[in-house]
Formats: sequence, C-alpha cells, structure tokens
Amino acid sequence: MKLSAPAMAKIETPKPIRGTQDIFGPEAEAFAHVVETFERVRKLYRFRRVEMPVFERTEVFSRSLGETTDVVSKEMYSFEDRGGESLTLRPEFTAGIARAYLTAGWQQYAPLKVATHGPLFRYERPQKGRYRQFHQIDAEIIGAAEPQADVELLAMADQLLKELGIADGVTLQLNTLGDAPSREAWRQALIGYFRDHKASLSEDSQDRLERNPLRILDSKDPRDKPFTAEAPKIDAFLSGEAQDFFGQVCEGLKAAGVAWQRNEALVRGLDYYRHTAFEFVTDRLGAQGTVLGGGRYDGLIENLGGLHTPAVGWAAGIERLAMLVDASEPTLELAVVLEYPAADLFAQRLTSLLRREGLVCEMFATGSPRKRFDRAVKAKPKHILVVAAPDGDDANSVFLRVPSMERRDERVSSTIDAAIRKEFAPDWPETEQNHNWVGLTLGGVVQAQ
Repeated sequence: MKLSAPAMAKIETPKPIRGTQDIFGPEAEAFAHVVETFERVRKLYRFRRVEMPVFERTEVFSRSLGETTDVVSKEMYSFEDRGGESLTLRPEFTAGIARAYLTAGWQQYAPLKVATHGPLFRYERPQKGRYRQFHQIDAEIIGAAEPQADVELLAMADQLLKELGIADGVTLQLNTLGDAPSREAWRQALIGYFRDHKASLSEDSQDRLERNPLRILDSKDPRDKPFTAEAPKIDAFLSGEAQDFFGQVCEGLKAAGVAWQRNEALVRGLDYYRHTAFEFVTDRLGAQGTVLGGGRYDGLIENLGGLHTPAVGWAAGIERLAMLVDASEPTLELAVVLEYPAADLFAQRLTSLLRREGLVCEMFATGSPRKRFDRAVKAKPKHILVVAAPDGDDANSVFLRVPSMERRDERVSSTIDAAIRKEFAPDWPETEQNHNWVGLTLGGVVQAQ
C-alpha cells in the first residue's frame, strides 16, 4: 500500500485593510511632489517644521473637536493601551499641535509659525480621494491676533497651489464667523429661524438644530436647501470690531494678489472658531471639491486648559492635491549597460560617480548582454553608455561606447564627458563624432573598489 504525503494547507495572503492604499508609480511621484513643494514653500514663509505623535490621549481630540461631532462620536480610532489609558490615532493635526504648544514650552516662541505633514486616521466611508488612513499637509500660526496672520496663511496656500500647477480652476471661498458676541447672536437667530421649519428639515439637521445650528448651513441634503438659502446671514450680526477684522483680511488679500469669492454659507460648527473661515474649492474632484481649508480658532487653546490664545491654520489632503497634479516618474537620463563582466566594479563606480554629479542613472548588468541593451532602450533614457570588452588581450582595459541617440541632451552629455575626464581619462573625446569606441585603462579602478 502506497501512502501519499498529506496535502499542505494553502497559505492565504492577507488582504489590505479597507480604506488604506498602496501608493506606487506616477501616483507616488505626485504624492512626493506635493510634499516637496509644501516643504519648499513653508520655508519661504519661515514656518518651522514640527513632528507630532501619531496618537494622543483621547481627551485631546474629544475636547478640541467636541464630543458630539461625527469625528469624535463615529470616526476616531480609539483604544485602551495596556495601562488602561484611552488613546486615539490622530484624526487631524491642530489639536495635537495646540496640546504641544501648552506642554512643550512652545509659548516662548509666540507668535509661533509651524508646519507639518503625515498620516491621519478616520473611520469613514472610503471614496474618491478619501481614505481611512490619509495624509495631510498642515500650517498653523499660534499667538497672533492680527488679521495679517490670516492673510499670510492664505497667501502661502495660494502660492502652494500655484507652484503645484493646480491653481487654475481652484477658487478661494471666504467668510467671517465674527467675534464671540457676533457668533452667539447669529447662532440664536439661526436656532429661532430653523425651529420654525424643523418639521421640514432632514433628520441630521433636526438633531443639530439646538446644539450646532451653524452646521445646518453647509448641509448637502436637498430637503434643507430651501431653508438654508433664506437663513439669517452673519453680516447682520457682526460687531464693528468683527467687520473691521474681516475688512482688513480682504484688503490684505487684495494687496497680496490673492483672488477670493465670498461664501456666506461657509461655516465652522465648533464654538472656538472665530472670524475668518476659508476653503479652496475645485470642480475637478466631484462633489467633494475642497482641496484646502481652515480658519481662525481663537478659543481652542482655552478648551485644552491654556490661556486665551488666538490662532489660525489650514490643512490640505495630500491625496486630493496629488489627484490634480500632473506628475510622472523621473526621466532616466543615462543607462549604463554592462557588456563586459570583468568590468562590473568599474561600471558600478562609474554609475555612482555620475549619480553624484546629479544624473538620474540606472545600471543594466543582469541577463544576456543583448537583453540588457534592449531593456535599457525600453527604459527610454536620454543617453546610453555601454561598458564593453576591450580589443585585444588587455584585461585591465575597457571600452566605453556611446551609441547615437535621438534624445541627446547637452547637459547630460557634458556631465558624462566632464566626469569621465576627471576620474578616468583626461583625453576622453569632447566632440560627438568621436563618441564611439574609447579605451580606458582599468588600472587601479578595480583595486579601488
């Protein structure tokens, strides 16, 4: 009787978590381009780089975002650690930065201009450009009460979008929420108005009516639209001080060359928001068209136990900005093709040298020599440099061949010439017609490796 070997259980590959993403290729290059551009622009405005913890005590977010908001009640990733303390993966940056301002001694730098970027986490329905782990860039000014701080942040955001090449079709929408007395008077007027129409409002708006009536104004439910259009406007309740503040923001934007449109329906539901609220909006991302948003949050630091501290900031989703960016993977400037195995170390040294000179290089050294060259051609480099076998029996020499290329680039060509002359062969030919077979002595090159 012949015994068969027991069948091995199939190992199942783990699936990715819903709402996460593996970013690769042109999408990853667009993502990196957004971050690199943000880093360059924030330095122009002298915003200091900060790195924040990925998780905080849950109270940091529940006290700053409000216990009744959707983010806190439905979307936060909260858990108890082994010490029994409730922790939360950060759903946004501002609360953690405000906490650090109070606990890390950052008050001494006020007015403090900081910027950061990284992953955030919210349990919400994944959709185009929105994920459960997503990434944002963020800029904040803490300790500045003047409208010039609002203008500086908006000018920075405007410049960022322009340098990303996506400003066309993006509109800055601007509103004021007034100071604390103006906002409270407006809030009471909204409660009275919406009470008269409560039965006709959507269920969400009925729930928000008493505790957060400003949120009804940005409702997307068609049942609410007829009533939000006729709701009381903030301008009727603005104090003289609030009017003056908003006027200075508008004049400052004009002086900075930043175009904007008024949107009286643009609100922030939390009570600590004051004065300026803004969003940069496009129609190229469907219904969820906001690419960058923020406002002034003069009451947040107090909610976390600090003194009254004015502040303003904005954040933008990297994924959403990347969807608008036209980015591709780096163009291969030089392919180094190794056809002579004995010259492997020479080819590695040559490739490293040219990379240090700033060329985008790739070395093709595996597979048959013919296939190496074909793979190099398919990569569409601007130049190909072939490391070939020498004529005769000199084992310490190598031939470099530069095939004729239609995509010849003068900068690449001159960089190759200068590097080879400096490191290997002072008499390397400078004219294109001599770029054919050129002998180089390997003496010392292999030993140097």
